[in-house]
Amino acid sequence: MTFASLIDELGEQNYQVTVYRSGERTEIERWLANHGVSVESRPLSDKGPEPFIEIEVDDEVVGTIGIAAIEGLLEPPIRRPDDRSEVSTGYHALFEIFDQTVFSGMNRQELLTVSREIEDRAFRVGKGTLRVSFQTLSTFRSQVEVYRALGTETNLNIHIYGVDDWAPPAITGITYHSEDSASFNPYWVLAFDGGSDETQACGLVAEEHSDEYTGFWTNNATAVENIIAAFKTA
Repeated sequence: MTFASLIDELGEQNYQVTVYRSGERTEIERWLANHGVSVESRPLSDKGPEPFIEIEVDDEVVGTIGIAAIEGLLEPPIRRPDDRSEVSTGYHALFEIFDQTVFSGMNRQELLTVSREIEDRAFRVGKGTLRVSFQTLSTFRSQVEVYRALGTETNLNIHIYGVDDWAPPAITGITYHSEDSASFNPYWVLAFDGGSDETQACGLVAEEHSDEYTGFWTNNATAVENIIAAFKTA
């Protein structure tokens, strides 16, 4: 099990997103199309429901959500774990509905936003194990205060992985891993095991290609276990 194989396995699934609307092309349609997801649109009558999207995986409907709940949430405000305000309900729905959908062309800002959802959940649960690959330890430099809050204000067991190009500070609750770290260099990865509640498990796997990333996020406990296994065998 490797990070690459996890992305490849999900990439073999047949994703289809259908947007039901009566007006012009929506922001979510453009975003999905730009990130490698097949999108179709179907008309709604004036007396029909509010515009919504439907997600199918291998011809099975796995979720629907109203467009109004997610429009404007594709680049939401970044919330830090030391901010007790929770991630908005709408953004949480966006995270849930695209569980294990493989996206391409993701940028660092988008991945940072997804990472914040995972970090925020780990902070709120307050226990369990969080594993993070920052590609290089110097990339972790800008996140030190975020992880200082995670490490000192919770009972989380945090493991940070990255190429050894900077000496990070000692922080309670955090263990650094730089041995054989070259295998982590292309990957931006987080995996939170949910602590004692596997329904809180979540993760992200993204591989860098010329400053853009291809990957997925997940709320599936089994998928998170596979990410953790990939950490241990990388």
